[in-house]
Amino acid sequence: MTEQRYTIALTDAVARNPQVRLEAPVSLELKPAEHVAIVGPNGAGKSLLVDLLTGRYPLLSGSVCYDFRPSERQTVYENIRYIAFRDTYGSADANYYYQQRWNAHDQEEAPLVRDLLGNYEETEEVCTLFDMFGLRPLLDKRVILLSSGELRKFQLTKALLTMPRVLILDNPFIGLDASARALLTDLLNRLSTLGSLQLVLVLSVERDIPSFITHVVPVGGKRVGEKLPAEVYRQCSRVLPETADRDLFRRIAELPYRHTDYMSEEVILLNRVSIRYDDRTILRDLDWTVHRGEHWALSGENGAGKSTLLSLVCADNPQSYACDIRLFGRQRGSGESIWDIKRHIGYVSPEMHRAYQKNLPAVDIVASGLHDSIGLYRRPKADELDVCRWWMDTLGVSALQDRPFLSLSSGEQRLCLLARAFVKDPELLILDEPLHGLDSGRRWLARQVIEAFCRRQNKTLVMVTHYEEELPPCIDHRLHLVRQH
Repeated sequence: MTEQRYTIALTDAVARNPQVRLEAPVSLELKPAEHVAIVGPNGAGKSLLVDLLTGRYPLLSGSVCYDFRPSERQTVYENIRYIAFRDTYGSADANYYYQQRWNAHDQEEAPLVRDLLGNYEETEEVCTLFDMFGLRPLLDKRVILLSSGELRKFQLTKALLTMPRVLILDNPFIGLDASARALLTDLLNRLSTLGSLQLVLVLSVERDIPSFITHVVPVGGKRVGEKLPAEVYRQCSRVLPETADRDLFRRIAELPYRHTDYMSEEVILLNRVSIRYDDRTILRDLDWTVHRGEHWALSGENGAGKSTLLSLVCADNPQSYACDIRLFGRQRGSGESIWDIKRHIGYVSPEMHRAYQKNLPAVDIVASGLHDSIGLYRRPKADELDVCRWWMDTLGVSALQDRPFLSLSSGEQRLCLLARAFVKDPELLILDEPLHGLDSGRRWLARQVIEAFCRRQNKTLVMVTHYEEELPPCIDHRLHLVRQH
């Protein structure tokens, strides 16, 4: 029997389609005992490299070869599983719309987790997998009701049930709370030592490289670097600056104020608010008051109700009209429209990112924030487009303004949606995991922009993140939600 030199081997590979082509031919071998991290900034070409590794597109020149031994199956389809965690439910959720998660009558049409897992035998390995991920309580839950952390567990379990030879995970830690990240890291570490499963992680943030990773492939500027031992790569990693960008703070401080008609000292007031779906309680008797100019960090484990709470504030959840809620000093249901509420709020969230399937030019996506639409239904004026381009420039994505939104990387899309949240100079900024999927440099920049904006007069912030270091220094209040049982 010949010695197995590689699992996947690219030799001077060049994609035929120029739209998905890297800047230089790629030669790279993934050897059987290696667990590899593909690391680089947003838009660097990491996904294009994965496309080459999986044979997604035909080649103009060069070759891609596979040797999946000891698997008895030899096709790419049977041996490689690729999951991209970009706040999407994937093909099973192709008809998702923005507020669907909060509309109970539409949830009934969504499939159960049990149904989507397909047929499987309850072997010892499968039982261990279910127990480690705590999947059994989720089996009879509608997939659309899963939190981002629960969804992660479901998708990984579904992939692992097929017993792949290579498992490629794009941003696997995105959206997970600290305990879920630790659990996932532990599971992946155990998987890396068992059997012949080979793990490939695609990461934008160097801090997310787990200890079991043996080699790192750096990607930047649409070029694939030399595969390095993980310890060598860590020694070469650069440290980002921690000082404030004074010019950025000055530019944002000097912006004109667009809205001056909201004068209420009370921005959000929830009085004994409870939210239930069938027999599940998400929020129970919650009291919460946010005053003008306060900056709140909203925390809690996956499934604790953070996104549900924010959907009430943003008027996306129908149950908000049955609750005792005051926004900007006005009682909900007292005659104001959803648009009256939204025009004071800048908002970005995983739900919004998931629903944004409009392939408009990126600047039009940003401009949609002027009128709170998913998509652009009213042409912006020239001065409004100037504001949109200003915010795109501030967030480092001005070069993308004419690119189709869906052709951008997930991180680039997130920055455009973040710019969308700022364009109307909102009194209340609600940021639900705004730095999801951003590389270290752009995460640092976005955090600076959030801080600078919140230093302006009477700007109120509610921000959700599972990483304490992502919170801007302006945070002065905290609300921690506990998952209901």
